[in-house]
Amino acid sequence: MSRRHLGAVLAAVLAAGCLSAGAHASPGRPVVGEPRTEHGCARIEKSLPVLPDWPEVDSRVESGAGDERRVRALLNSMTLAEKVGQMTQPEITAITPDEVRSYGIGSVLNGAGSSPGGDKHASPGTWVALADAFWAASTSSRTRVPLIWGTTAVHGNNNAFGATLFPHNIGLGAAHDPCLVRDIGRATADQLRATGQDWTYAPGLSVPQDDRWGRTYEGYSEDPRITRAYGYEAVKGLQGSDRRRVDVLATAKYFIGDGGTLRGRDQGVTPATVAEMVNTHAQGYYGALAAGAQAVMVSYSSWTNADHGIGEGKLHGSKRAVTDVLKGRMGFDGLVLSDWNGIGQVPGCSNYSCPQAINAGIDVVVVPTDWKEFIATTVAQVEAGHIPLSRIDDAVTRILRVKLRAGVLDGVKPSSRAHAGSAKALEARKLARAAVRGSQVLLKNNGGVLPLKPRAKVLVVGKSADSLQNQTGGWTLTWQGTGNTNADFPVGTTVLGGLREVLGAGNVVFSETGDVDPAGFDAVVAVLGETPYAEGTGDIGRRTLEAATLYPQDLAVLDKVRGRGAPVVTVYLSGRPLHVNKELNRSDAFVAAWLPGTEGGGVADLLVRGRHTYPGFTGTLSYSWPRAACQTPLNPGQEGYDPLFAPGYGLKSWQRTTIGQLDETSPGARCDDDGGGTATEDLRLFVDGDVAPYRGYISSPDNWDGTELGPDRTAAHSSISVAPADVNAPGDAVGATWTGTGPGQFYLLDPAGGADLRGYRNADAALVFDVVVHRPPTNRTALGTHCGWPCVAEVDATGVFTGLPVGRPSTVKIPVSCFAAGGLDLEKVNIPFLVFTDGPFQASFANVRWVPKAAQDPDARACSDLT
Repeated sequence: MSRRHLGAVLAAVLAAGCLSAGAHASPGRPVVGEPRTEHGCARIEKSLPVLPDWPEVDSRVESGAGDERRVRALLNSMTLAEKVGQMTQPEITAITPDEVRSYGIGSVLNGAGSSPGGDKHASPGTWVALADAFWAASTSSRTRVPLIWGTTAVHGNNNAFGATLFPHNIGLGAAHDPCLVRDIGRATADQLRATGQDWTYAPGLSVPQDDRWGRTYEGYSEDPRITRAYGYEAVKGLQGSDRRRVDVLATAKYFIGDGGTLRGRDQGVTPATVAEMVNTHAQGYYGALAAGAQAVMVSYSSWTNADHGIGEGKLHGSKRAVTDVLKGRMGFDGLVLSDWNGIGQVPGCSNYSCPQAINAGIDVVVVPTDWKEFIATTVAQVEAGHIPLSRIDDAVTRILRVKLRAGVLDGVKPSSRAHAGSAKALEARKLARAAVRGSQVLLKNNGGVLPLKPRAKVLVVGKSADSLQNQTGGWTLTWQGTGNTNADFPVGTTVLGGLREVLGAGNVVFSETGDVDPAGFDAVVAVLGETPYAEGTGDIGRRTLEAATLYPQDLAVLDKVRGRGAPVVTVYLSGRPLHVNKELNRSDAFVAAWLPGTEGGGVADLLVRGRHTYPGFTGTLSYSWPRAACQTPLNPGQEGYDPLFAPGYGLKSWQRTTIGQLDETSPGARCDDDGGGTATEDLRLFVDGDVAPYRGYISSPDNWDGTELGPDRTAAHSSISVAPADVNAPGDAVGATWTGTGPGQFYLLDPAGGADLRGYRNADAALVFDVVVHRPPTNRTALGTHCGWPCVAEVDATGVFTGLPVGRPSTVKIPVSCFAAGGLDLEKVNIPFLVFTDGPFQASFANVRWVPKAAQDPDARACSDLT
């Protein structure tokens, strides 16, 4: 192409608003700036230009020369230890205000489910009081640099009791409304000011490509066009419109490619090419950084593609991704932070020691419990020359720059800020209800069943009809969103409650299990779907996408009510598209309701005619919907792409279409599970000591992140301790003592991540170990295996240990198939041996291994005896 023609093409692209000339553009390199707008917000473009390389991103938020001089002067006044303190982010339950002052800590976070005093129902005033205490401590340190407090507020202030919670991102993607995303960001910022936080780890900018991933619902869409526009408006909503100072700090996460891992495995390997990263997975970052996002969180995942010469491994240790691309090519001048203990996943590192991660460009290290060790170790590594002082100075410069832009350096304590302690500021019910209405997608409406008449008599069934826990999903008051009841949502409305409101309570009858005769009702509304999950637990792995296999009780409810005189309307709550052919066939109308949050009335609004003057169903799919149970990955452009419903599909309330009988062929419980080969050699875990890569750890409420056994094979917590012991030979074992004062566990971990151990299941292997029981357990005792917490499987081994002779060596054999049946994903086993109890117990363990064919031995335990 001639230079003249190339210039004409570039001019056309610039006119489309997808690229800008940019004041800092390098010759020949694309530059992304602010987007074109529609209705006052970023426009979802019909197409995006194919970028030949990583673009520079022109941020709308910049510092003046005076700001930079001030940052430099403050940096130069700090000692090395104070600088590392600024880089350190402990969890609020693992640090006191006095320690914040003593160590010059730069930031804290509250993990999901963590709250002041462990009170899930803590008031806004209680949150703010703790924020004030941390702020006061930091401003009375030698440097007087105020601390900032981060939290994971991904669908509203989801850690705060009484907060209105919005639809998760997958629902917002179906709304195709960037202005709505901006408004939710603004409301979330007000909610966070009510509880005293400065910073949220949002928006999530994943572009999920495989719906088996348990974090699919955290992505707006499989289509990067939507993610790019939404990323811009989400940041603008949180941070505000000022170009020099921002409100609540936004975090673009997780950099980069976490939505593209093989088989949708959380924290897995993304085999993307550079072009795929640039044009698919990075698009949300172009929008977010152009809007001025001040923080970027690195992904747990790895980036490896041997065919294209890419071997970055864990992104927490990738200088290419963090420094060369994000800070260099894209020009990001804010701060980069790790994920929770993310540096510990870099090979050769631990949760508190990782020069590779710091040198890669991570500025703030989320080290929830081992923060003292991190500070001491990092200072020593700088002094020893393993980390250049210039890298520390760059990190702290970025941290101070962000604090200045956020107004923290000149700000007032949290209780003196707008909305502080305000329960009213936590509420945004009108906005949330509108968001719910915009996110609903009508997949089927045979016979024009919907909308229902204003005074229809309705039978409501299903486990999720009266469950705010199921409506709100993961990342809600607790990490996984489990353990909640309706009482935990004082301002929420279930779908059942919404129907009672719009139809009148006298016209609504509820039977969760569908044991009421539908005859005489105008319709049956079945509210079904997934139950809460978050990262790890939500991964489907090699299981089928078939909803009837995952949640058979839902199909049983539909079978009770279908064909009995009343049309069936199914409202399906889920964090991803699932294979629901059986459910669709049993329903006259079917609504994909996603995870709508606390305002279930928004669902009811669309089910009933004439409720409001706004149009009815307007949502359309932002993900492909599978036709078959093992049809994933499923994305436009793939060979053989054939979804049941493509992105953009969604019926309007007035549309009259008929969906015929769908194929109900089922593959069974699992898909493509024949790999892994057959193991022929023992997998040695602990034989006269740790066998690499496995290392011994203990954990308890003292430190659930785990304490590694020292070189002398000892470690101690209040409820569990370990020391060298004898089983078959002097010093060949680890002796573990549980005191009975609380829970504790001893385990063998591969810190680098999970290994594919399917070959041991295929070889009919068993977990085999020698043991001497010194004191039998009094409480339930479990033997466990993990595939990346919270992906776990365990068997009840209480009877095993109580049945062994005291003081004499014994050998125990537990078939690996017992763990597989309990949900262990054998393709990513990171803990192949774990013992847990919360009562008194003392035993010594030796010669721990996985042995092929040992499950066939006569003395191997039966899985049926381990429940």
